[in-house]
Amino acid sequence: MTSKHSNERADVFVGGRWRPGAAGEFDVLDPATGAIVSRVSDGTEADGVAAVDAAVAAFPGWATTAPRERSELLRRTFELMLRDREQLAALISAENGKALADARGEVTYAAEFFRWFAEEAVRTGGDFGPAPAGGTRTVVTHKPVGVAALVTPWNFPAAMATRKLAPALAAGCTTVLKPASETPLTTLAITRLLVEAGLPDGVVNVVPTKRSSSLVSAWLADPRVRKISFTGSTEVGRVLLKQAADRVVNTSMELGGNAPFVITADADLDVAVEAAMLAKFRGGGQACTAANRFYVHEDVAGAFTDRFGAEVEKLSVGAAVEGHEIGPLISARAVEEVSSLVDRAVLAGATITHQASVPEGRGFYFAPTVLTNVAPDAEIIRSEIFGPVAPLVTWADEAHLLRMVNDTEMGLAAYVVAGELGRAMRLAERIDAGMVGINRGLVSDPSAPFGGMKQSGLGREGARAGLEEFLETQYFTIDWRD
Repeated sequence: MTSKHSNERADVFVGGRWRPGAAGEFDVLDPATGAIVSRVSDGTEADGVAAVDAAVAAFPGWATTAPRERSELLRRTFELMLRDREQLAALISAENGKALADARGEVTYAAEFFRWFAEEAVRTGGDFGPAPAGGTRTVVTHKPVGVAALVTPWNFPAAMATRKLAPALAAGCTTVLKPASETPLTTLAITRLLVEAGLPDGVVNVVPTKRSSSLVSAWLADPRVRKISFTGSTEVGRVLLKQAADRVVNTSMELGGNAPFVITADADLDVAVEAAMLAKFRGGGQACTAANRFYVHEDVAGAFTDRFGAEVEKLSVGAAVEGHEIGPLISARAVEEVSSLVDRAVLAGATITHQASVPEGRGFYFAPTVLTNVAPDAEIIRSEIFGPVAPLVTWADEAHLLRMVNDTEMGLAAYVVAGELGRAMRLAERIDAGMVGINRGLVSDPSAPFGGMKQSGLGREGARAGLEEFLETQYFTIDWRD
């Protein structure tokens, strides 16, 4: 993955050039061993301002670039990502700890955003027609919102970057991007591929930093930044929304989740187990869409627990080499938080029925775990676990089930497994979640609008809606008298 602008260092990327960050460097660790993977330049507010300077300078040219030309750049980047899939997957595994199979899947998924928005870039659309009162014609068009600040999390370092970059570039926006300090290397590698594909200087600027709060606050305070797209915790999202309100900045927020996984009495248990394993343990459960709490009908609770638990116990946990299905958590702190949550659940009466084995020695590992006898109002049910733990609650009455499922301020994703599709659809329509997987354990797709209800966020990513997040609507009223 080389280009005319690439180097061996992991630096700040501003105005088409790599340069050291003003605050020195910080370490990126391998969660599987705790060893240093790389040292990365640490950007400051000054680097952030320089990034905005470059994005502002590049905006007029990029906004007026022909949509087909923007489309071709995105398409070339898609092809380059597939060309370098193995290297990108290895990089994701090194800095994130994700199992290689999951990392390869992420690269393919991430690349698809470039392909999807390459196709959408030439379909910005518009409208024309007579005003109802007559005498005028109305023309509706769209224009890029302007310089967009993109803030991405560590759990999908490729996909979260491309899911924001691709629609922003397709719309004609220029960008300043802050990757998570735990996983900046993948974003920097994708930036090199964009450059190789022909990215003009200043259109994408990347500032890795350990000073996330001050950098993003500086961007939100800058009157030249007209858009922020953030993926992360609801707590941080609330803070950013307050800051964005001061200047009425256009915002997209993909925030926390607490996804329920519902299994009905007539569910096919083979389907239920397969979907549950995918929804819970993909990426080690470190996903905002991960199944967080399981509601199993009492008639099938015993059978499901036995079969699901047997699959959990067979999970191979370890470093990212062929054959391991689950990697480490992102940090020692993450292990402490998940361990404490499980310990408190057990003290409150929950039972650990099944666990996988974890490697001894170094690394931030937590054993995939199944919990039963969990109270519907238990702390672990009301918390976003962000780890490989599956708490099971039984239910009998559908009205009570829906009250339990919707009794949360979150509403990102949900899952329903039922034998009768009509029953599954009726349940799904009554669940307060932006996305519902029915008889399957995945909800994400570049062609579908990703996003949540309630405090799980604002706006959508992916699909046509993802492009619209980076566009302003403008209309012209034209005198049209005989």
